[in-house]
Amino acid sequence: MCDVCGCGDPEVVSVPLHERILSANERRAEHNRSHFREHGVLAINVMGSPGSGKTALLEATARRAPDLSLAALSGDLATEHDAERLARAGIRARAITTGSACHLDAGMVHHGLDHLDWESADCLFIENVGNLVCPAIYDLGQRANVVALAVTEGEDKPQKYPVMFRAADLVLLTKIDLLPHLPDVRLERIEQSLARVMPEPRLLALSARTGEGMDAWLGWLEESAHGTG
Repeated sequence: MCDVCGCGDPEVVSVPLHERILSANERRAEHNRSHFREHGVLAINVMGSPGSGKTALLEATARRAPDLSLAALSGDLATEHDAERLARAGIRARAITTGSACHLDAGMVHHGLDHLDWESADCLFIENVGNLVCPAIYDLGQRANVVALAVTEGEDKPQKYPVMFRAADLVLLTKIDLLPHLPDVRLERIEQSLARVMPEPRLLALSARTGEGMDAWLGWLEESAHGTG
């Protein structure tokens, strides 16, 4: 775990230092937000566990909406694999390798923007580091937070990681094509778990593999781009 957000030993980062870090991040986030507004770009912070299907979701989005101009910053600790996948899908993509940090912050995003042709995009996806804890704390300047939750992760994930799901504007239940092979997983129980922690639950179920539910996701993107999502 990193020593930036205090998710490790609580003695590593004192409370005053933590507050100063978040305050500086908020200023950078507002700077990023002004850039996005200036260029009319919908910026979305995509969060979720490792393997929740974030990259596959963005690949499928590019396939199903070829007229949508997409850009992406893809965060990972050590590789550029996800950014390379997104580039092959036709998305203008740039990797942000964080080393030991388990989340992106506004400064990392701003640096990434300097190395990405994003200004003419309709939508900029900020694919955060796979983690259900720290990414929810840091404002990146995004318009919306989207959390990917795979059906294979367990029905009680929202209750285990409430901060993440409270911060979400939309939760995408991914990999629903696997439900026939998961007889003990019940969609209604996931919905109930989410309702316990998310003030106004908004859940879309989809499969990037089969395309089921993708039209609803693209509709949400369209609404959000016009400020009604």
